[in-house]
Amino acid sequence: MSDLTGVLPRRDDDALFVGRVWHAATQGPRPVLVRDGEVHDLVEVAATVSELLERSDLVELLRSVEGSGRWSLDDLLPGVGRRDVDHLLAPVDLQVIKACGVTFVDSMVERVIEERSAGDPSRATEARAALAGILETSLSDVVPGSAEAQRVKEVLTEQGLWSQYLEVGLGPDPEVFTKAPVLSALGTNASIGIPAFSRWNNPEPELVLVVDSRGMPRGATLGNDVNLRDVEGRSALLLGKAKDNNGSTALGPLVRVFDGAAFTLDDLRHERISLRVEGAGGYLLEGENNVARLSRPFEELVAATHGAHHQYPDGFVLFTGTLFAPVDDRHTPGSGFTHEIGDVVSISSPLLGTLRNTVGRTEELDPWTFGIQQLLTYLQTTREAGTRRPGS
Repeated sequence: MSDLTGVLPRRDDDALFVGRVWHAATQGPRPVLVRDGEVHDLVEVAATVSELLERSDLVELLRSVEGSGRWSLDDLLPGVGRRDVDHLLAPVDLQVIKACGVTFVDSMVERVIEERSAGDPSRATEARAALAGILETSLSDVVPGSAEAQRVKEVLTEQGLWSQYLEVGLGPDPEVFTKAPVLSALGTNASIGIPAFSRWNNPEPELVLVVDSRGMPRGATLGNDVNLRDVEGRSALLLGKAKDNNGSTALGPLVRVFDGAAFTLDDLRHERISLRVEGAGGYLLEGENNVARLSRPFEELVAATHGAHHQYPDGFVLFTGTLFAPVDDRHTPGSGFTHEIGDVVSISSPLLGTLRNTVGRTEELDPWTFGIQQLLTYLQTTREAGTRRPGS
């Protein structure tokens, strides 16, 4: 099991982790390699993590890095969010942030319940009792897009139980959407945000694939796809409002690179992702996302995102969905789970480490100001200053 008090897995041995560090002296981000708790600056190798992950010799390059690191990982965690000190950032930059939804039967049931209760948590218990047993019994072993899935859809329609969530859960095409703008993701130890207009929300612990421009997964990380259940429950057309707000996307702690030997995509097919929410008054919520129960393989989700129909010149990251949907009442009976300001959310996996964030009010978080134009200006300025060799 991973160490829930740390960042990296307990057993990282020869693992290759890459990420980004905010460099206070130059006021911008730098790609890094993390090895044995030491953080090596890779700015002379690649200007961005996106560029780094495009290299065909990535594994050989990372293994060839010698000497001591420029930073200690422990030194980069306390100053997260401060521009005057070096600190760890979300481990991706120019990659488009994509996400898949309704990729587990259990989460599909909860989406239907949200829809049936019109985003009202007090109605969710009744809707769950009416629907969950029927749907889970009918769908537990159904392969999406199969003839059997089509028959189930027809039966459910006849029973008046059809939903748009069942279409993406059972039909031939998975749900894939853009979760957040480029460069907007927060990293570990940062404050994630819940908007003031939401009264029913939850964390979504997910395995996130990091894919290059050719559609090849180059590594993986952990993600929190912060979700506003009341907003999406009112209408699926409010998905953008429910999913994309300041502080609504956390990624990290780092990207573990597939090395073709000790760590491959196959190693993640049975990964178990743990969730821990600690709140005021000793409140504790624990859960798990069992990746083995995904209803579609990784390759199908990647192919639905990238291909002849859509390219991503700088690569993309892909949230693969979550099995976890908390239903236990936090306060009054029938109110379900919802976040409180100050909650500490830890998402952990044996192979990828721990992503930890504190819940804040979205409107009170520091504004997101470092975008693509500022990154381009920074890269040009640092190149001219000689902090990165041209053409390296």
